[in-house]
Amino acid sequence: MQLKRLWLTINPTAKQQWQALLTQAGLMADDQVDYTVGLYEHEQLIGTGSLYQNIIKCVAIDETVTHQNLLAPLIKALLDRLAETPYDNAFVYTKPCTAPYFEALGFKAVVATKQIVLLERGYPDLNAYQLLLDQHKVTSTNAGAIVMNANPFTNGHLHLIKTALKTCDVVYVFVVSEDRSQFDTQARLTMVQQAVAAELRVIVLPTNHYLVANATFPAYFLKDHADLAVAKQQAQLDATLFLRKISPILDIHHRFVGEEPLSPVTQVYNEQLAKVLTGQVALTVVPRLQYHGQPVSATAVRAAIAVNEWSTVDQLVPPTTRQFLKGS
Repeated sequence: MQLKRLWLTINPTAKQQWQALLTQAGLMADDQVDYTVGLYEHEQLIGTGSLYQNIIKCVAIDETVTHQNLLAPLIKALLDRLAETPYDNAFVYTKPCTAPYFEALGFKAVVATKQIVLLERGYPDLNAYQLLLDQHKVTSTNAGAIVMNANPFTNGHLHLIKTALKTCDVVYVFVVSEDRSQFDTQARLTMVQQAVAAELRVIVLPTNHYLVANATFPAYFLKDHADLAVAKQQAQLDATLFLRKISPILDIHHRFVGEEPLSPVTQVYNEQLAKVLTGQVALTVVPRLQYHGQPVSATAVRAAIAVNEWSTVDQLVPPTTRQFLKGS
């Protein structure tokens, strides 16, 4: 047997073999990977595993090859690669049947669906994040939650928060922590905090690795390029994690999302939230705020900034965001 790196972007034969093996194993061929290894017997690919940043994913073994433990060399190669990176923690996206193997290596299950288990190892971990949430918990009888990227924060985001406040006595606003947007994590967090500074019933929190994150829902960041079948599985996992691991800590009874006429991957997320939360956490889909007959969106704001149409920006963002943008 031979273990070697697979260069999926430049070797179409290797990519076809990789896709076929994942399909045979009942996994989606998720192209969002940046390091892949393959185990070959003669010319046949019999095992594979990939990394995306600090996430182990797309681990598959040829089901016809049963005479030895093929996972061991694959996982060792991926963990060795991870050891060369600055990450202090790691995640694994895998099928439920292979989760025990990773647990034997020190990984702990974060959340599972019928199709996927997310495990983690290292620190900070889910327990640390739950402790952070508990430290910011406010006594309430009907707490609500919103997750937003706020890239940048718009009047549409503010409309969503104000709508939630009409129903809930406390609203937790989770700002996506991943630095995969035009405005970095701290900038987006600051814009949200400034916009709601006068509203004591709004608590602004980071998502860290546990809501709309690389580990839970990487397809979100691909937007129009996302594989919607992959996005569906990931969205279900993300929604399940919110329901089981986050909403109980803050005693959240209500989740709010904006209606999504523009982004298919976000619409998939809303649909999976509706299925997962049914009967346990209320979900309200809020119609999008309109400006000149079009939904107010961060995409429109970024487009206006790009061509210096600040008069348009002024109509789409609150004064706090306008001030932040002019100063950044």
